[in-house]
Amino acid sequence: MAVSSGEGKTAGQEDPARRESARQRAGEQGLLFDDAPATLPGDIGYRGPTACSAAGITYRQLDYWARTGLVEPTIRAAQGSGSQRLYSFRDILVLKVVKRLLDTGVSLQQIRTAVQHLRDRGVGDLAQITLMSDGVSVYECTSADEVIDLLQGGQGVFGIALGKVWREVEGSLAELPGERAAAGDDPADHPADELAQRRRARKIG
Repeated sequence: MAVSSGEGKTAGQEDPARRESARQRAGEQGLLFDDAPATLPGDIGYRGPTACSAAGITYRQLDYWARTGLVEPTIRAAQGSGSQRLYSFRDILVLKVVKRLLDTGVSLQQIRTAVQHLRDRGVGDLAQITLMSDGVSVYECTSADEVIDLLQGGQGVFGIALGKVWREVEGSLAELPGERAAAGDDPADHPADELAQRRRARKIG
């Protein structure tokens, strides 16, 4: 499925040897699917410097992306001088994905489309997605066969397995400070944060 489309993907021909080579490459790059990572607490927020460290971006990038609406903090937005943004785990996951797409030459316009698509996904779904791109378009793969088809169809295709990125962010945040949302900043009040929705669902059930 094309998340953001430029010229469209090149269809790969059914060559068994080429397909097996593509499968091996996908395995070596960690693009195939495994068990979903554990869900982190939805009421933990991370300040800007922590989000930057975990996502591998600069504070200038974080600030610009928040101000332009590319990736906004879903636990607490900055409100006036001295206030601190609080980012959810999912926000930081998306920040890291945006950084990787930018590093590989995908245009900001295509990235915005891809990010909006990810916002419409639940947290569990994110862990089971691999994003593929040829530098022009971004494609969502939810099965090993889809990943292999794209690798088989183009030498320049690269991929980002969100389950793998999830674990990287999880490992980084384990060593960085987080804070529970204060009264009035409960993430359950922010329906855009799927982690909060899952937490609220557990409390109701």
